Amino acid sequence: MINEGGERLATNTVYSGKRINVTLDTVRTPRGDVIALEMVRHPGAAAVVPLLGPPDSDDPSVLLIRQYRWAAGGTIWEIPAGVLEPGEDPADCARRELEEEAGATAGSIERLTSIWTTPGFTDEVIHLFVAQDLTPVPTRHQADELIETAARPVSLIMEMIRNGEIRDGKSIVALLYLAGFRLGR
Repeated sequence: MINEGGERLATNTVYSGKRINVTLDTVRTPRGDVIALEMVRHPGAAAVVPLLGPPDSDDPSVLLIRQYRWAAGGTIWEIPAGVLEPGEDPADCARRELEEEAGATAGSIERLTSIWTTPGFTDEVIHLFVAQDLTPVPTRHQADELIETAARPVSLIMEMIRNGEIRDGKSIVALLYLAGFRLGR
């Protein structure tokens, strides 16, 4: 049986960057073993599903973005997302990213859930939201963002997930959560 907890005995910063830090932590596990763990420390992020039209329609649409991602080797489909600024409320981050990346403001924004992205080596948590009552505004892409937007019905998005066209983890979780728990599909 594994008990909750554990204890950090030491931590050494190996790398400090603009968005992440990498540490080598010496920890005592709940079982009592002492181990070394490489950890990516991340300030957290927020992502938002821009829902177009009424959620009770037969097949509402979502405003997806197609963004160039070096790590993925090209462009991928995803939902708007961004890193939390120090002290920033996750809902405010979601609103900011919705405007900057998708070119929309929301009349309402609701929390869906929060996820650990890869808890085996990072403490990153992404807070997932749904935005409704959208109004178009000019996008404000950053220099490293190459983004296109496209509205897609939820039925097509489910096919895109099933056939591997959408492979971004945060987007898959948020879209499936929306479809399963909010839209009842």
